[in-house]
Amino acid sequence: MKNQQPTVLIVDDEQVHRYMLSSMLKEWGWRCVEADDGLTAVAAVENNRYDAVLMDIRMVKMDGKEAFRRIHAGCPALPVIFMTAYSSVDDAVLMIREGAHDYLTKPLDFDRLRLALERAVDHRQVAEKRQLPKNEQSSVTTSIIGESPKMRELLEMITYVAPTEATVLISGESGTGKELVAEALHRNSERSAGPFIKVNCAALAESLLESELFGHEKGAFTGADRQRDGKFVQADGGTLFLDEIGETSQAMQVKLLRVLQEHELQRVGGEKTIQVDVRILAATNRNLEEEVKAGNFREDLYYRLNVVMLPVPPLRERQGDIPLLVHHFVEKFAAKNRRVVTSIIPECMELLTRYPWPGNVRELENAIERGIILMRGDELTDKSLPLSVQRYKKQEAESEVEQPASLFDLEKKLILETMEQTEGNKSEAARRLGITRKTLQNKLNKYLEAD
Repeated sequence: MKNQQPTVLIVDDEQVHRYMLSSMLKEWGWRCVEADDGLTAVAAVENNRYDAVLMDIRMVKMDGKEAFRRIHAGCPALPVIFMTAYSSVDDAVLMIREGAHDYLTKPLDFDRLRLALERAVDHRQVAEKRQLPKNEQSSVTTSIIGESPKMRELLEMITYVAPTEATVLISGESGTGKELVAEALHRNSERSAGPFIKVNCAALAESLLESELFGHEKGAFTGADRQRDGKFVQADGGTLFLDEIGETSQAMQVKLLRVLQEHELQRVGGEKTIQVDVRILAATNRNLEEEVKAGNFREDLYYRLNVVMLPVPPLRERQGDIPLLVHHFVEKFAAKNRRVVTSIIPECMELLTRYPWPGNVRELENAIERGIILMRGDELTDKSLPLSVQRYKKQEAESEVEQPASLFDLEKKLILETMEQTEGNKSEAARRLGITRKTLQNKLNKYLEAD
């Protein structure tokens, strides 16, 4: 929105309402085009480009529902925001399910309207990026390790979202690598030459967090012996990553919302307004939608942050990536601790792959570092892994005593799981299993005969 004037198509059969909306939106920096019925709106979209459509549901010649369906069929990336009376909310909800961007009830809440329009522009940028042919999409530079289907999907989304100005909410359990996703988004954005500033919102008390984010004036509080810029100012022209955003207080959420909406702030103890140009990325291990319902997180801030949601899968949902991560961490910590590791014994790798990793990638990384430090000889074995991992092996053995699986069944399970992880790619599955593609095919034929 900062680079060029966005255009909105206002569709309403009441001239006074259209005029009022156009006047207000022009003050906000929008270029406004008006249409007095749904049919006119459909024709306008066919012949012109708009960043958003603001449309009434109830109109005489063609109502908003029919107009939306025609617009969406021809231009699915164009966000449509409905305006509706309370009696028509059910219709608006139905349109959301069919692909509409948002709806607002009359009389309009203008702050909500402004937020909805700004989110619509960010949404369109991402949607249009996704529609580019593969050869026109940029690849991303990232330190994220993973080849599983869920990780490929995540990397694909990073490719689409990184070049835009969209605010991104990164969700996932602790230890899944949300910070790496934020770094990848910054590194592959047009702000990559600017600063990438990280703040852990859970690590500081509220009073300290406010000073950390917004800065303070000299004498603002005891110990403030000089003026200090906060992280927002330090990140000007770049990206600010707010980790564990779900841990902030309601009071802090109000202050964050103002900066996100107005792109300006005041230092603690100061009166001067400071303009900032910062892209916000946020992360949380909480379900913020549930936190909103419980009254712990502001709904308006949630929608401001959640322009695009990037969920990071837990490690137990991408077990096929564990060997890749293990080899990476072995190489990293062997070099760090001046150790020589010639191999990882198969039993150790099997255990690492089966273990559920409640602490996700962070727990796996710590386990490998411990294993490297405590290993005897030049092979990594399960005996130097953390006790929690070793106990899991013992529990597995005890649970299998009564009904031991046959070698045939174990082999079948391993091969079929590998086929699933590689999405049926036999060459890749054979490579991971250390057998030829012909041997793999013969074994698959045996399993079919046995069934």
